[in-house]
Amino acid sequence: MLQELVDVLITTFWMVIGISLIFALFIAISGLVYFVWNFIGNKREQMRGYGSLKTVTFGDESAVTANRVASIAGVVTVFVIWGVATGSALLPFSLPKPFTGTTQFEYTAVNAAGEQGTAQVAVKVFKFGSEDTAAPEVLSEGASGIAINDTVALPERRRKIVRVQSNDEGGKEKGYKITQINGQPIEPGAAVPFPGGKVVMLASGSLQVRPEEGYTMEALYLPPPEQVWTRFLQLNAEGYQGVGLWENVMWSLIRVVLGFFLGCLFGIPLGFAMGLNSWLRGWFDPIVEFMRPVPPLALIPLVIIWFGIGEQGKVSLLFLAALWIMIIGARAGVSGVNISKVHAAYSLGASKRQLLMRVILPNSLPEIFTAARVAMGVCWGTVVAAELVAAEKGAGKMIIAASKFQLTDIVLIGIIIIGVIGFGIDVLMRMAESKLVPWKGRG
Repeated sequence: MLQELVDVLITTFWMVIGISLIFALFIAISGLVYFVWNFIGNKREQMRGYGSLKTVTFGDESAVTANRVASIAGVVTVFVIWGVATGSALLPFSLPKPFTGTTQFEYTAVNAAGEQGTAQVAVKVFKFGSEDTAAPEVLSEGASGIAINDTVALPERRRKIVRVQSNDEGGKEKGYKITQINGQPIEPGAAVPFPGGKVVMLASGSLQVRPEEGYTMEALYLPPPEQVWTRFLQLNAEGYQGVGLWENVMWSLIRVVLGFFLGCLFGIPLGFAMGLNSWLRGWFDPIVEFMRPVPPLALIPLVIIWFGIGEQGKVSLLFLAALWIMIIGARAGVSGVNISKVHAAYSLGASKRQLLMRVILPNSLPEIFTAARVAMGVCWGTVVAAELVAAEKGAGKMIIAASKFQLTDIVLIGIIIIGVIGFGIDVLMRMAESKLVPWKGRG
């Protein structure tokens, strides 16, 4: 167990190093863009509106608004890094790419009788996902003695054994061995380069072709942007597994909205009740605090047992994902109301109903909107798991089905669409908050 713990700590350490390097690169690019933006003379970057009236802005969240130029530059930077890392053809520069195309190497072999021969091996390295995977034609010249020309085809970044001994005279007899590659001596464990890669002799004496892998990420793990865009156009026209792309998205959106609505419908009143009544707070507090840290994914087996595999189970899972967040948000909103406002309302003769509607509810709305934005994000994150429950339609179902066939581009399309829709909903919520709660952050 101690060794396993050490391994986990070492892995975590290297993860910290890797994440720190990526984060540092992103921050460095951000700093460079900021310097350039200010260097070209941006005189329009002045505070306007309510924030401009404040004498103290540092540390005041309400006085800080997002710089739109920085937002656009940040998104563009992400796509540029994505393109560079995947060797995108959209960029004029990229990291060294893996070798693809045709090449060849020469080998010299000796059989048990001491007879020698030289032959050529034609090598074809095709791109990931290419339909042209046929082996190249065997070269007509270059063979002599006991050796016979051979051919091999393999995907980029892959390795393949070439069993030239299967063709050569006496190759299957004991004592046969390969002595040279491209005129250079070779022995088990050694490697000899050739144009586009290298040949390694294994301990068994067989030859293994290893094309140059380059430094870009493999499309299996992260396809380039243009490949994702091409797949998006294909999905938009043909759908996936008999279901249209936007039909999948619409079903996920319907489930998320229903689950979120139910979470708000029951969570907000219960949160208010817990914030206003000590008995109800004591009654529900253990349940809420117990369920709050339980991830929605852990509830999937119970949801299936209780509600089956229909739509009720999926919506119920999303409802439970939003419920506890909305309860805590509403309760925190009530608890955060300035007591001086309550005293002022009572002194002016306000009833409890008037106090609730005119003081507590308006002052709780900022916390409720914040909780709603968090709950909506959690619901979108849970919809993929919710659609594990025998869903036939939905963006999450599309992602899960595509992942089984290693269709990373479809997985990315689903993730991007969910992210864009979630971002759009968050923007709408912020716009509604600015209209409905204009007093947020103003005391």
